[in-house]
Amino acid sequence: MKKISEIMTRNVDFVTPLDNVYEVAVKMKQDGVGVIPVCENDQLVGVITDRDIVIRGVADKRPGSTKVTDIMSENLYTASPDMSVEDAASLMAEKQIRRLPVVENNKLVGILSLGDLSLTKESDNAAGHALSEVSEHRDQLQ
Repeated sequence: MKKISEIMTRNVDFVTPLDNVYEVAVKMKQDGVGVIPVCENDQLVGVITDRDIVIRGVADKRPGSTKVTDIMSENLYTASPDMSVEDAASLMAEKQIRRLPVVENNKLVGILSLGDLSLTKESDNAAGHALSEVSEHRDQLQ
């Protein structure tokens, strides 16, 4: 059974709680990503997504100087590098998440996305199931 450490994205760019929303948006643009982890002393404390910026930032008329901690998501589901691809895909489908931070010894070591799942033949069915579950309940999310 394939482990997520074999397919996850490593060397993930991150910000700290001292950074602001503008800096996160620039980093997202430079990296071509829709999520940036927030780490403090090498520990994952949250993530900020492009959706967080739009819903909790722009739509609430917050300036670009707003601290990331004011709009980041804190209650996260995470995985360990040795979790199976199938278990990770099931967790992502069940919890309606597209990106899963991978943590080892409380330290961020990578991110697993639906895109990562779709790139490997062994996990193609798991990715399809996770995507259909996330997409199916999309209108129910708040």
